[in-house]
Amino acid sequence: MSFNPAHWPLPGQLLLAFMLGALGVLAYAPFGFGLVMLPAIALLLHLWRHSATPGANFWLGYAFGLGLMGFGVFWIRISISQFGGVPMALAVVITLLFVAFMALYYGLAGWLVGRLRSRNPVLWFVLLAPAAWVLVEWLRGWLFTGFPWLALGYSQIDLPLNGFGPVLGSYGITLVLVASAGLLNLLPRVGAIAALAVLWAAGFGLQQWTWTTPAAEPIRVSLLQGNIEQAQKWQQSMRQITLQRYLDMTESVPDSKIVIWPETAVPAFADEAEAKLLAPLHERLTTQGRDVLLGIVAGDRQGDYYNAMLSLGISGRDHYHKRHLVPFGEYLPFDEWTRPVLDFMQIPMSNFAAGGNGKPLVTLAGQPVGVDICYEDAYGEEIIRALPEATLLVNASNDAWFGDSLAPHQHLEIARMRSLETGRYMMRSTNTGVSAIIDDKGHIVSTSPQFKQHVLTDDVVPMRGTTPFVYWGNWGVVTLAILLLLPGLFAQRSD
Repeated sequence: MSFNPAHWPLPGQLLLAFMLGALGVLAYAPFGFGLVMLPAIALLLHLWRHSATPGANFWLGYAFGLGLMGFGVFWIRISISQFGGVPMALAVVITLLFVAFMALYYGLAGWLVGRLRSRNPVLWFVLLAPAAWVLVEWLRGWLFTGFPWLALGYSQIDLPLNGFGPVLGSYGITLVLVASAGLLNLLPRVGAIAALAVLWAAGFGLQQWTWTTPAAEPIRVSLLQGNIEQAQKWQQSMRQITLQRYLDMTESVPDSKIVIWPETAVPAFADEAEAKLLAPLHERLTTQGRDVLLGIVAGDRQGDYYNAMLSLGISGRDHYHKRHLVPFGEYLPFDEWTRPVLDFMQIPMSNFAAGGNGKPLVTLAGQPVGVDICYEDAYGEEIIRALPEATLLVNASNDAWFGDSLAPHQHLEIARMRSLETGRYMMRSTNTGVSAIIDDKGHIVSTSPQFKQHVLTDDVVPMRGTTPFVYWGNWGVVTLAILLLLPGLFAQRSD
């Protein structure tokens, strides 16, 4: 990377890249202007193509990342400050440091495409740049446990390119989107116009394809949104009030065969709640011929505690323990060195153990259901572990951690992508919203109002079958991206 000031981008170019990243936030929920991302990426590619060095590309990509992450995930400060006991000024500093780190991935993408610079603009815009972007985005999704939030593919959830989701997943949509942005740079060449039309027509055509089929008759389900304030959630005085609220809501929907409570809806440990809540509720539900899946903290004989979902009722008792934990929120990486951080932040219920590696399945209303908790649905390959057995999906969450911000809407958009990729209905139950029923195409069937106590009742259709993405997960698009890079590598060796 060159640190020669003569090779740095001009201040105006850096400002433009930053503004393009900030503008890109509008492509995601709750704004939903997905088409904005296409010219934003096209202009960034233009800047990269005409920069002096790979180092200059790095700084342009870094500026873009600062704009996208800075405006897109600034909500992280809310949980750090309001619920972590950290002064707001310090929470902002921590958030900005996180943004600065995440922006490095966009800088890496810029540097990589700079290193792969080709004399052939078609090769560079259509193959090399999209492939490099996807590989770096994929890296961001798993390195250091990963942070795949605001991957480009999510921005296209309501546009024709989402047809590639069941085939190559969200990263596949990213690949086609960046290739489309590259083709914009090649206009008005006839070949570029034709290729752009083919890509988007292919996406539209794939939207019409049915990958999965109904496995059973529709099932009436209810998602309970208790709207318990996060600041009060673990107060002893709120325990009985909270439990009675959820019990009353459960009894208010006697025709629902499945009732879903949110993540950690029960503000108590499972062993504490067994005699007075869990056992009586299981017996009553069994008599009624219904099932409940509820969030609770469960322990084991080794003294470990888990963020868990527990099923009760006619289908029998079962559980799922969350496996992909949030660093510094649910567990401490390098505990012996970072323990003072958690003690300082005072985040409740933040020392969980990770669940096992078995299939994340429970039985509800006679159907095998894939379960994930909160942030786990940001990882497509986590969800497909339950498939093809699962006929339905559940995401239980508590987005109260992020208040009235962009986060709950972005999280719902991510859940929609998981339904699209797998061809399954998803029941998404949250504490404060947005709770939702999502169909097998990623469309929202019904939602709850935010920050209100609400029972969302609707029908879901169990689905059978397997999308291509379920077969090969992210490795399909990763392999494709590597193959797309080969022509550039060979071209460089021949220069």
